Amino acid sequence: MGKPTGFMEYNRELPDDRSPLDRIEDWDEFHLHFDEKRLQTQGSRCMDCGVPFCHTGTRLPETTPFASGCPINNLIPEWNDLIYRGLWKEALDRLHKTNNFPEFTGRVCPAPCEGACVLGMIEPAVTIKNVEVSIADKGWEEGWIVASPPKRRSGKAVAVVGSGPAGLSCAAQLNKAGHLVTVYEKADRIGGLLMYGIPNMKLDKKYVQRRVDLMEEEGVTFVTNTEIGINIQATELVESFDAVVLCGGATKPRDLPIEGRDLNGIHFAVKFLSQNTKSLLDSKHADGSYISAKGKNVIVIGGGDTGTDCVGTSMRHGCKTLTQFEIVARPPDERAPNNPWPEFPRIYKLDYGQEEAAAKFGYADPREYLTSVTKFVGDENGNIKELHTSQYEWVAGDDGRQFPKPVEGTEIVRPADLVLLAMGFLGPEGAMLEQLDIERDPRSNVQAEEGKYTTNVSGVFAAGDIRRGQSLVVWAFKEGREAAREVDRYLMGTTDLP
Repeated sequence: MGKPTGFMEYNRELPDDRSPLDRIEDWDEFHLHFDEKRLQTQGSRCMDCGVPFCHTGTRLPETTPFASGCPINNLIPEWNDLIYRGLWKEALDRLHKTNNFPEFTGRVCPAPCEGACVLGMIEPAVTIKNVEVSIADKGWEEGWIVASPPKRRSGKAVAVVGSGPAGLSCAAQLNKAGHLVTVYEKADRIGGLLMYGIPNMKLDKKYVQRRVDLMEEEGVTFVTNTEIGINIQATELVESFDAVVLCGGATKPRDLPIEGRDLNGIHFAVKFLSQNTKSLLDSKHADGSYISAKGKNVIVIGGGDTGTDCVGTSMRHGCKTLTQFEIVARPPDERAPNNPWPEFPRIYKLDYGQEEAAAKFGYADPREYLTSVTKFVGDENGNIKELHTSQYEWVAGDDGRQFPKPVEGTEIVRPADLVLLAMGFLGPEGAMLEQLDIERDPRSNVQAEEGKYTTNVSGVFAAGDIRRGQSLVVWAFKEGREAAREVDRYLMGTTDLP
């Protein structure tokens, strides 16, 4: 596992990012890259830890909703050792055993693997995520990643609804097993969240399209501009295919139903982000078919990756000011006692969007914690002009659960020309589930047992956010792969898929 004494000899290093003030002038990816030698040095830090936790993907339900380690069980110690020894192609082969799209996870995954790194107990963790994306990128550069259609076809046809992370990984695995796979996507481009939910500076869409093109070469059929339940009846789809896998995501955004919510200039984050990327890809924004933050006082309500992406996008538009509200408390700088290793570390960090806003406006951080909006106020034309905020404290209710309570005397009126709601998602939407009479769980997600992914309708499976609720891209990849395994078993009576 790397160099036996590497973790003692070398410090953790990551490539620099492009300067915040430079990168907000374009939509290019902001991460820079190491040369092979420095990457091999970082791989050598992977210690012979005996029981590696980084690749376990273990759930810790009694202490946290997060998993510990890599949900798709990447063989991290193996490929760290291989790149240290200069065996890059072999490292890529190991990576593809568990991960269909390492160039995606290596860019957008928050790296729970690094939070569970054994070295991380005493030193900064191994740079797993950066090594992963570097292996994938080298594989493309060297021409090692090529179309590999199945040698035999099963004669079975499977429809996959949704081309996001779960849908793509499910389709790739089912095609590998020899089934004829058709992926239906309601948008005009394939990729779902990967295409329109994540901004270009985090995941350049040329990488998504490159992988989609490869899957087409391998025999996967993609159908765009087609919403199941609207353009094609869901029952018709079930009748036309031997199996159907629902991978439509959890796309219903959480709203903020307070006074003034109907004013112009208040938008859901997903609309803001998706329209921006579509306009960028269609015309480099020349068509004006997007919500612009240029010259505006922007308020982002909600944290997480979606909120950060709204911040980064607004900065590139040229917003006048930017403030972001989080209703939760500021995370600690170090792990709290109730967040021990190997849990995912819930600690404070200045992400790329906040770093850019801080550099542009001179903030320490554009986020204000324990703060939320109580009222929106508009002008005579029905446009948002200001909003009222209050600080909050978390108190225990009669049932023992914590809930936010406004603190009296902390109200502030703030100017606002554009408000972006980035408060998460409530579950799946659309007519498809109603037409099939799919059973839902108490959170409105599709009822399907993890590991089996079968719904109450024979031959219909569900995977990803449509089943588990809003989650990480890497969990969607995992569920898509596992659902493909179960579909193959359903169709063939047995399966060789992992």
